[in-house]
Amino acid sequence: MTIQPPAVESILKNALQRASGRHIKGIHLVIGELVNMTDESIRLSWNSIAKGTLAEGATLHIRRVPAELQCMACFQKYHPDSAEFFCPRCGSVGAKVITGEEFSVETVDLE
Repeated sequence: MTIQPPAVESILKNALQRASGRHIKGIHLVIGELVNMTDESIRLSWNSIAKGTLAEGATLHIRRVPAELQCMACFQKYHPDSAEFFCPRCGSVGAKVITGEEFSVETVDLE
């Protein structure tokens, strides 16, 4: 038995609720750049977890959202260049994530 990431399980649950008993052809996901899962790992988990459900065989369409941070010292908005979030203007490490942590179902295509 393979243990699936909870995020992928939540995709299935959300899609099945939206489908209301109809077969699911595709699912459009919005995933932030900072989410620590590759598209490939999401698809592999999906193929395993969707077996035997109304979502089996559904295609995942993944739209990645770039990360945007805001420095808490000087309020500069910026895209992080690495895993360490240093403000390019003032060098501060304190930042608020504006975008990049999304992980949600945008739409579900039904038959």
